[in-house]
Amino acid sequence: MSGTVLITGGGQRIGFFTALGLQAMGYQVVVSYRTPRPELDVLQEAGVGLIPADFSSLSGIEDFVLRLTAEVTVLRAVIHNASLWYPDHQVDELAAEHFQQMFNLHMLAPYLINRACQPLLMSHDGARDIIHMTDWVVNRGSDKHAAYAATKAGLENQTLSFARLFAPAIKVNAIAPALICFNENDDEAYRLQAVKKSLLEIVPGEQVVLDTILYLFNSPYVTGACLPLHGGRHLK
Repeated sequence: MSGTVLITGGGQRIGFFTALGLQAMGYQVVVSYRTPRPELDVLQEAGVGLIPADFSSLSGIEDFVLRLTAEVTVLRAVIHNASLWYPDHQVDELAAEHFQQMFNLHMLAPYLINRACQPLLMSHDGARDIIHMTDWVVNRGSDKHAAYAATKAGLENQTLSFARLFAPAIKVNAIAPALICFNENDDEAYRLQAVKKSLLEIVPGEQVVLDTILYLFNSPYVTGACLPLHGGRHLK
């Protein structure tokens, strides 16, 4: 396995796990990060490239694109993992600000980065992939995270458009997780309730996401698809 893989939001949780996993498999991974954290030292020691980025504004997205294209000339894949999970705010001004930030991060940044990365992907001699990390909540909506769900739905829809636009040279797919892993501060009551939402009633861990990414990398005949990782929530 070889080639450079860009992962946005690679400084923690799924992005961090995926970056280390792909780097260990022989890919050269480059991640974007917004907040300095100890995990970045671990990534750097593993050989992962780090590019600071703030996707909450157009200027921040444009600055990242300039940094990326100055450092990278060929890409094997792009994985859009960066995410914000603001709850809906009761104050209109803050609600609008949070919506705008999530729109920029979940929709505008992938849109502009995909366009900028198309020639970098086309320079790779072999399979080429773009993967959008969306969310299973897109399929049912949310009464507490409506703005989050809406902007993730926009990202999922972009999967269809970019699959059409970049075919047949670049495969474009989405992965829609539900519960993958808990945060350290999640209490026991929440954990029990969350696990019961799926038929399989497990907390699968980040490996299932990495396995799905590798499936998409290795499949020559899947594009424009959204693969759910929800343990059977749609039947519950």
